[in-house]
Amino acid sequence: MKRESKPLGIARRACGHMRCVALACVCAFAGAAHADELESPTLRKIRDTGTIVIGVREATVPFSYMAGGEHATGYSYEIAQRIVDNVREALKLPGLRVRELVVTPQNRITLVQNGTVDLECSTTTHTRERENDVAFSNSIFEYGVRMLVKRGSPVKDFGDLAGRTVVTTAGTSEERLLRRWNMERAMNMRIVVAKTHGDSVEAVRSGRAIAFVMDEPLLHASLATGYMAGETPGAPVAQSARNLNDAHVFAIVGTPVRSEVYGCIFRRGDTAFKRIADDTIAKMERSGEALALYRRWFESPIPPAGVNLDYPVSEPMKALFANPNDQPLD
Repeated sequence: MKRESKPLGIARRACGHMRCVALACVCAFAGAAHADELESPTLRKIRDTGTIVIGVREATVPFSYMAGGEHATGYSYEIAQRIVDNVREALKLPGLRVRELVVTPQNRITLVQNGTVDLECSTTTHTRERENDVAFSNSIFEYGVRMLVKRGSPVKDFGDLAGRTVVTTAGTSEERLLRRWNMERAMNMRIVVAKTHGDSVEAVRSGRAIAFVMDEPLLHASLATGYMAGETPGAPVAQSARNLNDAHVFAIVGTPVRSEVYGCIFRRGDTAFKRIADDTIAKMERSGEALALYRRWFESPIPPAGVNLDYPVSEPMKALFANPNDQPLD
């Protein structure tokens, strides 16, 4: 048997040692990653209870809403389900239970802060101010802020709101925006705050307010579907006959004053849980899955009435899908 030279033998033993060190590093990294996950307060709570609690909405069409079934449905809701799937895999809990808890614009952040809700994906706008209260995932939707008015209204753009009564929904970023305008721009608006989006629309319909300031996709969905149901727990979204002609009664106007983004929210400082949420969303957006999801909810018939919102994907949305990120736009 031919003996290898001494230098060659030393080199091979050194390489073997390096491979062992490298393998040990990989194992140590994997162990650290696993330990990091278990140090996550959210993941630890989910593992200990065998349940993840997600916040859902009653009537935020087509993002998160009840369409008459046992569970919520919608664009944002499906993204939440993908995140849940990856939490289940990370914790190796194939039997992980999912509990849905109805939230509102007024209580969604508080319920995440106090640990009642582990994950909320609907239409929560990512703002720098809200980063003091909750953490945000990569953005899932980008949109502009516009107004709903009656057709023939003298209000055509945001400057026309000066000295008039304006409505928006309580607990939204638009409420903060309008109050800031009143202070910084001296617009002398009378700001009415409604409990639900449906109540805000009714304020314009009845003449109690001249305009409803809100996220454009929510205004568009209201007109396309006629869904004006209040967000009463247990009450599925219903299509009111009175509202079937809303597209002829109302108009969406105003040059978007700014762009905003929605993100999923969860507890602050939970880097392991955020990593799962961010990675899930980034993969969906880069792979084309998010675009397919968008087309299913905004460009195709949706439950329960099979109405097509006919709201084509925007260029900002295409850019977001190409470059996933968690940056607020305010």
